[in-house]
Amino acid sequence: MVQVIIALLVLGSIAASQAAYVIPEWQQAIVTRIGQPIRTIREPGLYFKVPMIENVTRFDKRVLATDDSPTGEYLTRDKKRLLVDHVSRWQIADPLEFFRTMRDERGAMARLDDIISARLRQEVAKEEFKAIIREKRAAIMEATTAATRDLAAPFGIRVVDVRIKRADLPPEVQASVFARMQAERQRIALRYRAEGDEKAREIRATADKEREIILARAYAESQRLRGEGDAQATAVTGRAFGQDPGFYSFLRRLETYERIITDGTTIVLRPDSDLLRYLETPRPRR
Repeated sequence: MVQVIIALLVLGSIAASQAAYVIPEWQQAIVTRIGQPIRTIREPGLYFKVPMIENVTRFDKRVLATDDSPTGEYLTRDKKRLLVDHVSRWQIADPLEFFRTMRDERGAMARLDDIISARLRQEVAKEEFKAIIREKRAAIMEATTAATRDLAAPFGIRVVDVRIKRADLPPEVQASVFARMQAERQRIALRYRAEGDEKAREIRATADKEREIILARAYAESQRLRGEGDAQATAVTGRAFGQDPGFYSFLRRLETYERIITDGTTIVLRPDSDLLRYLETPRPRR
């Protein structure tokens, strides 16, 4: 009798352990009976099921991410090949639909990758390569997220967002593209240098013109001042000569002596030379 009671207790404890289960806060579950879903559990707590008949399939409530998707090659509107790596964040919003359509997270990730790749292919094909690299990347991600969210909703999946991690050219195309970019930059640099040289020539020509104008004005002013000075000197000389012609003639003759008679100078003149008359007598002849 004791053995029977012990056996019953053991069987009861085993059945109780199989009948009771706990759903934590970060999980949700689907209870199935012979493979058919009969109950959805969304709240955490302690629950019970019929052992051996009912099974519990757990799903994560948290936001999941797929960041190991294979790199896809897409064609832009201007026929450029583009390599794109994408990452998506999603959540199981309806565990019952998810269980019926996807069964598990691995299948859901594969299905999402297919949907995202198809939408990215469509969006990339609408834009040119330069636009995607420069300003259209965010718009492509927003459009892909919206389209993926609508397509994934029937599977019980809520797509949070889709992001492009990398958008680049294939390695065999990068070298030619970089060469074209370098040639374009060199062409722009040459154009800037030519424009700079032209501007420098204009500045030099303007400076030379202004210099010639300044020099001409200065020369004209100097000639005017010199003319005025000569006129004033002539006037002073004329007034001085008019006051005492003999004294003026005497000064002029002394200046002549000073210029022509220096140390070691020998002059041969006639005795009656007019040049020597002031040497004979300082008084002018009457």
